[in-house]
Amino acid sequence: MPYMTLRQGFSIGFLLLALYCALDPFEHSPIAGFPEFEVHKVDMPAWSEVPKDRDKENSLQKSEILFVNQVQGPESIAFDPLGRGPYTGVADGRILFWNGHSWSDFAYTSPNRSEALCSPKASASASALSYVETEHICGRPLGLRFDKKSGDLYIADAYFGLMKVGPQGGLATSITTEAEGVPLRFTNDVDVDTEGNLYFTDSSTNYQRKNFIQLVFSGEGTGRGFKYDPATKETTVLLRNVQFPNGISLSKDGSFFVFSEAMIGRLRKYWLKGDKAGTSEILAVLPGFPDNVRVNGNGDFWVAIFSRRYTYGYLNALYPKMRKVILKLPIPTKMQYMLLIGGRFRAVVVKYSPEGKLLQILEDSEGEVVKAVSEVEEKDGKLWMGSVLMPFIAVYNLT
Repeated sequence: MPYMTLRQGFSIGFLLLALYCALDPFEHSPIAGFPEFEVHKVDMPAWSEVPKDRDKENSLQKSEILFVNQVQGPESIAFDPLGRGPYTGVADGRILFWNGHSWSDFAYTSPNRSEALCSPKASASASALSYVETEHICGRPLGLRFDKKSGDLYIADAYFGLMKVGPQGGLATSITTEAEGVPLRFTNDVDVDTEGNLYFTDSSTNYQRKNFIQLVFSGEGTGRGFKYDPATKETTVLLRNVQFPNGISLSKDGSFFVFSEAMIGRLRKYWLKGDKAGTSEILAVLPGFPDNVRVNGNGDFWVAIFSRRYTYGYLNALYPKMRKVILKLPIPTKMQYMLLIGGRFRAVVVKYSPEGKLLQILEDSEGEVVKAVSEVEEKDGKLWMGSVLMPFIAVYNLT
């Protein structure tokens, strides 16, 4: 009888656990509240093609950490045509300017900005994620680029689209919020050529930035890439059906641009001039999830890798049905995400030639100093690294 009772108890416990997992009554699952959520297979490269190169010296641990808790989520780093800066967009919707001594407000993107909602949070526990619920009101500037001729700053705001502010700063003005009648839902990065044409990315037509984790888990491919012509004020769709297009950077000679495919872990080259104009090709398979990409003075490309690709995440990308079963489990979103990136934040930056050759890799494989990186800007022999999650800017001396 005791044996039967134990077996019955185990059976009842198993049924209750199964019921709990199926119903998720406390909505712990990352896809709770997303009834139309669908999973898609990610167009992954073969595992053998994923670079295994390592920075055995963990060079990024030698970085200097600046402005701790003075900047929350400095996604993009920019310097104006006079070399002043850095300028950076932060989580509360402002674009800040470092004058060499202190930070000052330079610009903001939301015409509906409310000081009550958008002012920097004084709490010691505040982080870049503390502002997510008000981003659609306060704005969230991501990619930043200066026009070297006019001094205008172009802004990819996740919610307000492609924007511009003059050299004196202030409220940014809207350039475009849609293309072909489809709204920009997640404007991510921008670059400008010598003629003033703008090239930019929109990561998804379904998910906004505040739901970027659901976008990652979904693997959907509704991202687009564009050209905006200031003379005609027309926005042309150059790229369609991309799985999470992220950073974008023109080549040094302007003959092509490079953009990152965050879900796939690739760099692609889109030709603007020559016989291949209007076509794209794979430039490089990356060691992990890329964010922004920036060209340096030699014409090489620095790519920020948010996290290396691990076996668990690779298999999740290849097998969407398995992924959906796992996502339905009442496992908190943060835990699911950390499993995807290998359990903790570890920053990697890589440099590629215009032909796609891996030239340099720098990392902090233990996440001790530079935990995460969203962008790498090379200036005067130093790498300035921002992160959409961290409360600081890291600087690494290349010399």
